[in-house]
Amino acid sequence: MAQRGSRRAASARRAQGAAPPGSVGVWLRRIIGWGAFLALLGAIFLGIAVMFAARSLPSYSALMATQTAQTIVVRARDGSVIVELGPNYGEWLDHDQIPEVMKNAMIAVEDRRFYSHWGVDPLGLARAVYTAVQGDRRISATSTITQQLARNVFLNSNRSLDRKLREAVLAMALETKFSKDQILELYLNKVYFGGGAYGVDSASRKFFSHPATELTTAEAAIIAGLVKAPSRYSPTADVDDAVGRANVVLRLMREQGMISASQAAVDPGTVRLKEDRSQNSARYFTDWVLPQLEILLPETFEPIDVLTTLDPGMQQAGTAAIRANVPKGAQGALVSLDRDGAILAMVGGTNYVETSYNRATNALRQPGSAWKLFVYLAALEAGYRPEDRVVDKPVTINGWSPRNSTGGYAGEIDIRTAFAYSTNTVAAQLGNEVGFGTVASMARRFGITTPVSAFPAMVLGTSEVRVIDMTRAFASISAGGISVEPYGIVKVTAASGEVLYQHQPKEAVRLVPDYVAAGITDLLQTTVNNGTGRAAQIGRPVAGKTGTTNSNKDGWFLGFSSGITTGVWMGRDDARPVAGLQGGRAPAQAFSAFMRYAVKDRPVEQFVTEVKLPEWRLEPDDEYQYGNPDDYYYMDDQGNLVEPTGPDLPGSGRDPFPVEGERPAADRPRAVDEAEQAASDDFLERATGRAQPRGPVPAERAPPQGQQGPLIPSQGSTKLPPGRPPVVIEPAPRQ
Repeated sequence: MAQRGSRRAASARRAQGAAPPGSVGVWLRRIIGWGAFLALLGAIFLGIAVMFAARSLPSYSALMATQTAQTIVVRARDGSVIVELGPNYGEWLDHDQIPEVMKNAMIAVEDRRFYSHWGVDPLGLARAVYTAVQGDRRISATSTITQQLARNVFLNSNRSLDRKLREAVLAMALETKFSKDQILELYLNKVYFGGGAYGVDSASRKFFSHPATELTTAEAAIIAGLVKAPSRYSPTADVDDAVGRANVVLRLMREQGMISASQAAVDPGTVRLKEDRSQNSARYFTDWVLPQLEILLPETFEPIDVLTTLDPGMQQAGTAAIRANVPKGAQGALVSLDRDGAILAMVGGTNYVETSYNRATNALRQPGSAWKLFVYLAALEAGYRPEDRVVDKPVTINGWSPRNSTGGYAGEIDIRTAFAYSTNTVAAQLGNEVGFGTVASMARRFGITTPVSAFPAMVLGTSEVRVIDMTRAFASISAGGISVEPYGIVKVTAASGEVLYQHQPKEAVRLVPDYVAAGITDLLQTTVNNGTGRAAQIGRPVAGKTGTTNSNKDGWFLGFSSGITTGVWMGRDDARPVAGLQGGRAPAQAFSAFMRYAVKDRPVEQFVTEVKLPEWRLEPDDEYQYGNPDDYYYMDDQGNLVEPTGPDLPGSGRDPFPVEGERPAADRPRAVDEAEQAASDDFLERATGRAQPRGPVPAERAPPQGQQGPLIPSQGSTKLPPGRPPVVIEPAPRQ
C-alpha cells in the first residue's frame, strides 16, 4: 500500500514538471538563486559605498584648486642640488576652451566609451581579460578616464586590489556628482604629461611653446599619447617613440570617426618642438633613480628631499670623457661604482637634450671579449691558475671554429697571457672544458640579468648585457669576490624633517673564493699592464678588460682602481659598425681620462693577486683529486650520482677523509678494510683523468664503499696537480 502511495506521489511530481530532490536541475536553480541574491546584496553594498563616497567628495571648485603633485629636490652626495622637480599647471582651461581635437584624442586613446559608462567600463575589462587569455599575456590597462582622475586626485599608483576597489568606488562617486564634461575638464587640466607638466596647457607650452588653445591635430595626438608613459613617449626624450605613439592615437581617432582620413594622415614627425636647454647629463641618473621612490616610500604627497650617491665632479668628468673620446656618429655610456655599490657617475649618452635614452641602464649590447671575465672565473674555480700552460691552436667545437683577432696562433702560452691578449681559441677551449652552462651560471652569479646563450660562441660575448650589470660584475671582483649591489639613493627626508627612507647595506654574499678573485685580478691587471688594455693606464694599479664585437659595432672597457669600478661602452644606437672602434682604444681612453680624476684624492691601493690555495687544494695528490671535503658528492662506477649512506660519509657529521694527524688513528672513520682499495686504479684513472699510484692505499684515505658499489668523491674537475705538463684542451666531439 505504501509503495503504491510513493509511486502516485512520484507520478504527480512528474505530471507537474517538478524535479526530484537532489537532481541537477534543483541544484542549478539553487546556485542561480543564491548567485542572484549575492549579486543583489553586493550591488546594495556598492550603492551604499558610492553614495557615502559621493557625499564626502569636495566641491568642483575645491577640486580645481587641489594640487596633488609633489615637489622633489634631488641632491648630490655633497648636498648640492642636482634638479628640482615640481608641478607646473599652466592656465586652467574650461571645457569649452579646450580644443575639440584634444578632447577627442584623449577619449580615443584612453577611454573610447567615456560617454556611455558610469565610471567603470565592464565591457573594456571583459575585453582586456579575453585578450589576455587568448594571447597568454597580462591583463592590459583598463582604467577609465574617471578612474584615472580618481587615482590622480585621491590615491597613489600602487597596484593593490584594495586600491583598485577604492578607485572604482570613487570613480562611480565622481560620475554621480559631476557631469561628463566636468570630469573631462578636470582630467585634462590635472593629468601628468611628463617633465613636470600637469594639464594640457602646461604640456603644450613645454613641448610646443604655445598655449593649448592653439593645438593642432598632430600636437594633440602627441600630448594624448604621453599619458600612458610620460617618460618613454616624451618628444624631448625620444622623438621616434613619441611620433610612433602619436600615430597610434591618430589611427584610433580615425577608426572611431573623430577625424577624417586626411586629418589622420598628418605626420607628427613634422611638428616643431621647443628646444629645452634646462637639461644636463645628471638627468640620466635622476631618470633612473627617481622611479625607485614609488617602491621605497610610503604614500605621501608632501615635499621631499632626496639625497643621492652622485658625485658632481665625477659626473662632469664622466660626461667630458665620453664626449671627448666617442667616435663621430656613435654614442657612449659610463657607470662608475664605489666599493659599496654607490653610483658615483652615470652617463647614458653624449647629449641628454638630444636623446634622454639611458644607454647605461637600458641598452642591451654584446660585450665581446669583456665576457671572458666569466669564462676565466669558471676556469679558475675549476682549478686553473694564472701560470698554468695552455695551447693556442685552431679548434672546432660542435661545428664552430673561433679565430683570434690577429689571425695567428701562439702555441703554448700560459693562462695569464691568453687572457691579457684576449686569445679567442683558448677561451673557447676553457669554456668547452668547464661547460658553457657553467660559464652562464657564473655570469648569473655576478649579476647579469639578461638572457644568456649556452652555445659555444657565448664565450666570446654574444649574449647582450647592460652596462650597469657588467660594471657591477667587475665591482664584485674589486671587492675580492664579494657581491656588490648598485644603489643611488642614500636618504629621503620629508618637509617635516621625518626620515622616510635610509639606505641599508644588503648582506654581502661571497660569489667566489678569495683565491679565485685574486687569480682573476692578476689576469685583469696583466691586461692593463701588458695586454689589450694598455690605454687604460692611469699611473697607479689598474685591473680591467677590453671588449670588441664583430665589425667593431661595440667597444667596451671595464676596470677598477683604488676602490672605484667603472664601465665604458661605445657604439651606434642602430648597431652599425663604427670605423676604428675597439675596446682598447676609445673606451679605454675614456676610462683613463675619467679615472685619473676619480681616484686623484684616494690613496694608491695595491691589488691582492697572490693565489693562496686552501688546505684541501694543497694536500698530497690523493687528497687533491678529491676536492674540497665540504663539497663531496658521490658517483657509482657508471658515473651516476648516488646518495651517500653510512655513518662515516659526508652529511653524517663525521669526516670520511680526515687529514693525517688531525686526530688519533683509533678515532678516524674507516670506510673500507685496510687490506682493500675501494676503487680500482683503472676506474680512478678514468674518473679523474690522472694516473693513480699503484699499491695499497691507506684505509683512512680510501674512498668509502656503500651498498651501491664503489664510490668516489668528485667535484667534476679533471685538473692535474701542480707541476703537470702543458694542458692541451681538446674540443668535445661533434654531436
